[in-house]
Amino acid sequence: MPNTGKIRAFFVDARPRSNLATVKLLGRKRGADASATSGATSDEIASVAATSEDETSRGSRKTDPKGRPTPKRSDATRRQKGPVVPAPMTASAARARRKALAGPKLSREERRAERTASRARMTDRRERMMAGDEAYLLPRDQGPVRRYVRDVVDSRRVSFLGLFMPSALFLLFIMFAVPQVQFYMSPAMLVLMALMTLDGVLLGRKVGKLVDAKFPSNTESHWKLGIYAAGRATQMRRMRAPRPQVERGSFFKKSPKAD
Repeated sequence: MPNTGKIRAFFVDARPRSNLATVKLLGRKRGADASATSGATSDEIASVAATSEDETSRGSRKTDPKGRPTPKRSDATRRQKGPVVPAPMTASAARARRKALAGPKLSREERRAERTASRARMTDRRERMMAGDEAYLLPRDQGPVRRYVRDVVDSRRVSFLGLFMPSALFLLFIMFAVPQVQFYMSPAMLVLMALMTLDGVLLGRKVGKLVDAKFPSNTESHWKLGIYAAGRATQMRRMRAPRPQVERGSFFKKSPKAD
C-alpha cells in the first residue's frame, strides 16, 4: 500500500495559500501575528513600506496645498478693520439698528415731494423716449438704421399687419355675440393669417433693400431688420413706441445721408 502520510502532505502543500495570513484578526495575540508575519520575505516587507510611504507623501500633498497653517480664529478676528458690532439680542434693538441704518426719517411733506419728483423724472424719461431721443431709447431702438426702419413702417398707408389686433378683437366680439357665425371664424382667421404673413415677407424685403441703399456699410442682417419692422407694423399706430415721426404716405426717397 502507498504511504498515505506522504500523499496527504503533498496535497496539503499543493493548496494555494490564503491572503489572510497578514491580516490582523480579532482575538489573535501579538505572538500569533508575529509568527504569521515572520514567514514574509524581506522583499515583500520593503515593497509594502515603500507603498505606504508613497501614499503618505501623496496624501500630504493633497491635504496641504497652500503651504501654510490655517490661522486661528483669534488671529483672523484681530486682522479685521474696525470693531465688530455685536448682533442685536432683542427685537427693540434690531428695530433701533434698522432705523439708524435707514437714516433720518422723512416727514409726510418730504415723502410727498420725493414721490412727486420721482414721478416727474419718470414722466420726463418716457416723454424723451417716445420722442425718439437716442439717450433714452431701448437698445433695440437705438441707431440710425433702426430709426430709418421705423420711418419706413410708419409711412405706410395700407398694412395688413396693422389689422391684426383690431381684427382679432372684432372676430372675438362677433364670435361671442353671434354664435351662429362660429363656423366661418376659422376660415376667416386662416385668410387673415395668410395675408399678414405675405405682408410681413414683403415688408421685410423692402426694408432690407432700402437699408442697403441708404446705409452701404450696414452689418445688421436683413432677417433682424425684417423682424423688427414686422413687429412694429403689428402694433396700432398710436400705441407704437417710440412715437411715429412721419405722416402716412410721406415716405421720402431722397433723404439726407447717414453720418
